Amino acid sequence: MFREWKDKEYIPPKTMVKLFTKGTFALSKVIIKNLNKLKKNRMEKVEYIPPKRKYKLPSYNPNMKYIKSDEKYLRPTLYCNPYAKEIIALANHLGAFEKEPYEYARDVFEFVKRNIILQILPLDGVVATLRRGYGTCLHKISLFIALCRVAGLKARYKLYALTMIQQWYETFVQPDPLMQEWYNAMGYFMLHGEGEVLIDGKWIVADVGPTPERQASAGIPITKFGEDSIGIWFQAIPGSIMRVESLPLGLGMASKILMEKIAPSSVKKINNSILKQYEKGKKILEEIGEEEYDKKVRKGYKMPKIELERKSIIFE
Repeated sequence: MFREWKDKEYIPPKTMVKLFTKGTFALSKVIIKNLNKLKKNRMEKVEYIPPKRKYKLPSYNPNMKYIKSDEKYLRPTLYCNPYAKEIIALANHLGAFEKEPYEYARDVFEFVKRNIILQILPLDGVVATLRRGYGTCLHKISLFIALCRVAGLKARYKLYALTMIQQWYETFVQPDPLMQEWYNAMGYFMLHGEGEVLIDGKWIVADVGPTPERQASAGIPITKFGEDSIGIWFQAIPGSIMRVESLPLGLGMASKILMEKIAPSSVKKINNSILKQYEKGKKILEEIGEEEYDKKVRKGYKMPKIELERKSIIFE
């Protein structure tokens, strides 16, 4: 079993181990310092209504085509099962085996980016994400990867620590004092990820995390398939980029403890803030149009300056 875990990269790489160790130490300090606040946080009642799913699930047919392989980047991994009936049905609905690989991967990117709303919650599988219609960036990446793998396209994760622009900080961190303390204690650390799909011998990046609405609310370009968000709305911490076949063991349990046991009210506040940001961006795009907005914002656009020297985590 250990050999299989290592082969599928369930065992975190050294960079991720260092990242987790630093994060755990920082979180422990915040917990010890704020025991009374955390107790109140768990008891605090925060009204939160999850977003409704934006799409209908296509019906599954046993005759639907799919690729089953034990080859690296095609096989199932943690939280990413490409052989689930729901994944097979959606892949065929999106044109798997009918469209050219690039066109299909681009359409998968657009579906996940636009339809799965960002919300903070513990990690679970791609079928749960698809049925729910919302999840974290890691949920969204896993869904993108599963839809690529089931169609025979090799796909992997690209994970890293980042520094975010002020607009994202105001959404994810500022709504809750405890989150601010944790974020600051970790040296402004935050984990993000993208998907990468192999087409014609080239790995193409796919950041499915932010919906067009959220990008519009932040005043940044609407990123497209093959366009890296690095340099647009964040910077990756030097040496922190990891390309892996699977999300690591332990990440799901850690997310469940943090989000459901330690600070559930904080998570609800962040999710409410994200939904407000989504609605704000939706109005912007309805007024000006997505194409016109993106064209306008890209003219002379420069990513807001981020002070990387304030980071305490350097991996190189």
